[in-house]
Amino acid sequence: MRLLLTTDTHLPKRAKQLPEPLLAELPRADVVFHAGDWVDTATLDLLEARCRRVVGVYGNNDGPELRARLPEVAYAELGGVRFAVVHETGPAQGREARCAARFPDCDVLVFGHSHIPWDTTAPGGLRLLNPGSPTDRRGQPHCTYMTASVADGLLTDVRLHRLPPR
Repeated sequence: MRLLLTTDTHLPKRAKQLPEPLLAELPRADVVFHAGDWVDTATLDLLEARCRRVVGVYGNNDGPELRARLPEVAYAELGGVRFAVVHETGPAQGREARCAARFPDCDVLVFGHSHIPWDTTAPGGLRLLNPGSPTDRRGQPHCTYMTASVADGLLTDVRLHRLPPR
């Protein structure tokens, strides 16, 4: 099962549309995770129309329309791997322990907010993934998103994709 992870798209404030490399990934993904700060409902509509399955949450910049359609925290079990998705996890200092305590029954946490790519594993095994932002690099060298696979109860092939400058 192929996964696409994104967050903090901030359309149309940070870009007018999603980058072409990310759009090209949509039909290849079995599940798309979006960890909030969509800003517009058109991006949610686009993903729901083009993707087999979307697991998304609202972020701090998302208004009432998105909050009415999306939860603050989403959960999904895919191929024996238990996922949680949330926008904000607080400061980097202590993040692994804080998230492991908050999501004790999960294997993977997908989160956003910082626009900083993140891939760590908490003591106890919770994998924390932040795919960065495909539209607003916010001090990072590149805009980014992630892909991964789930097979035989394991998350594999986690890859951070750097997008070309706009």
